[in-house]
Amino acid sequence: MTATVNSATDSAASGPVVVSLDASVTTRCRRRVHLDHDPRAAGEPQALPDPLIEQRRADAAAHRERIGAALAAAHPEHWWRVPAAATAHERAAATAEAVTAGARLIWGAQLPRDQAAGRRGGAELLVRAPDGGYLPVIVVRHRITDPGAGALTSPVLAPFPDRAAANPTRKIRSQPRDLLRLAHLARMLGGAGWAPAAELAVSSLGGVIGMDADVVVWHDLQAEHWPGGRSTLDEYDERFADRVAVATAAAVGAPAMAHPSRITECRRCPWWPTCEAALTREQDVSLVVRGEVAVTMRSAGVGTVADLAELDPAAEPPVPLPGMSFRDAVALARAWQRGLSVVRRVARVPVPRADVEVDVDMESFGEAGAYLWGALLSYPGGVRPGDEPAGYRAFVTWDPVPTQDERRSFAEFWTWLSRIRSAAAASGRSFAAYCYNEQAENRWLIASARRFAGQPGIPRVAEVERFIATPAWIDLFALVSEWFLCAHGKGLKRIAPAAGFAWRDPEAGGENSMRWYRDAVGMDGAPPELAQRQRLLRYNEDDVVATKALREWMTSPAVEHVPLAADL
Repeated sequence: MTATVNSATDSAASGPVVVSLDASVTTRCRRRVHLDHDPRAAGEPQALPDPLIEQRRADAAAHRERIGAALAAAHPEHWWRVPAAATAHERAAATAEAVTAGARLIWGAQLPRDQAAGRRGGAELLVRAPDGGYLPVIVVRHRITDPGAGALTSPVLAPFPDRAAANPTRKIRSQPRDLLRLAHLARMLGGAGWAPAAELAVSSLGGVIGMDADVVVWHDLQAEHWPGGRSTLDEYDERFADRVAVATAAAVGAPAMAHPSRITECRRCPWWPTCEAALTREQDVSLVVRGEVAVTMRSAGVGTVADLAELDPAAEPPVPLPGMSFRDAVALARAWQRGLSVVRRVARVPVPRADVEVDVDMESFGEAGAYLWGALLSYPGGVRPGDEPAGYRAFVTWDPVPTQDERRSFAEFWTWLSRIRSAAAASGRSFAAYCYNEQAENRWLIASARRFAGQPGIPRVAEVERFIATPAWIDLFALVSEWFLCAHGKGLKRIAPAAGFAWRDPEAGGENSMRWYRDAVGMDGAPPELAQRQRLLRYNEDDVVATKALREWMTSPAVEHVPLAADL
């Protein structure tokens, strides 16, 4: 696009600058937008591509193809498909041709670039409105409704606004990203002269087809969906104008309008290595308190970790700290300064122990399925005749997930775990099972029981839920969160080294395990790599051994060498 930015905050943009932005910038942090458009950032370090995101993109593309094929079969007389393999210019020309012909359904539309506003983008589907003009419909691979009532929907194979009605069984699930993308497309349609007349009731509608692919949910982009009574279009306009200014300033080498600050998005951002290095050099306060809290801290003059560490923890905090006490914030800053990964909140750390203990770690591949359940059996109360041997066991399928063979591996794991629990109870011994951050394990325990319900070896969902609720299922992450302050994160890879544990694989980590899995099952068309299967098994074994090492350390005299937060 050619965007001329004349705002007082952007003194660098003295003339038109060519930048072109799609809808994704409205949900990305301003610093990422800056780095994406700053030519000087080309040599800065970036993270490796996230294989989970790559897989989600591939799954989303396959999902879109299925929807497109179903719609084409249902409406052959109204269907116009824009060639996907053509260049962007060719696709825009083909879309314009379809619009001129009055096609009722245009699949794979590429909209003309709005050079005056700096917009580019396309829609999975353009639907011709009854009185002329086109409405955008996007296809996404997540859920867009919840049980309830009131969502405006039409059948998925009748994606027309005049077929929409209030749905008595569905309510809208808030998906800001979808709404902002629809607003982007609506503005582009308006800029191209392809939108319905403004006075028409359907003029501000946009549709979404979600994961379940049974309805189109229609959103009124002029309605109030945002804080302060703002419409989606109002929210979009403000965000997009801001990102245009940020990108334009970056493109001309002007002073940055966006500076690094650690937020949740950083975990998945390709620019995090660059931002982390800058934040560490500056000892930015967001390394300890992130998000909006860091912003308000800076506004109160507390811009660095050192600034925060110097404050009196018993004093009134300079800004509100939702979800964290001021005393903890100051202690974290002091721990960060001293290079301490953990400090204790209490003198003695209570961790439930048992005569028979099992450490559990599950490996999944994104949303596709759980392919490995690893378990480490140990007997702190002593081994008795007839006990199963202590040690690590892996219950695994190497069929690419999702696969029916998950039923076998999950059933084998559950049968084995149930047998260990029953044997402990029969011998009058206590039993405990441990994991680190139960959210993932619980999700796939329940999901597997539901998916394979009624099949051999599969427990009822209620049985799994009873196990999850029992005190014998212990989440060490929750205990670490309660009894320790962690200056560099609370992930197992961050905390276990404090207990003296080290993974055998120097590249051990969740993202790398996704890459190994793709190779292990031959997901990209190459033959399966048996060496990567062994690597994943070692990685999983180390995860459960790390969990065991951590809880043993937490209940040993060695933990007393960890400084108390109150003493910092």
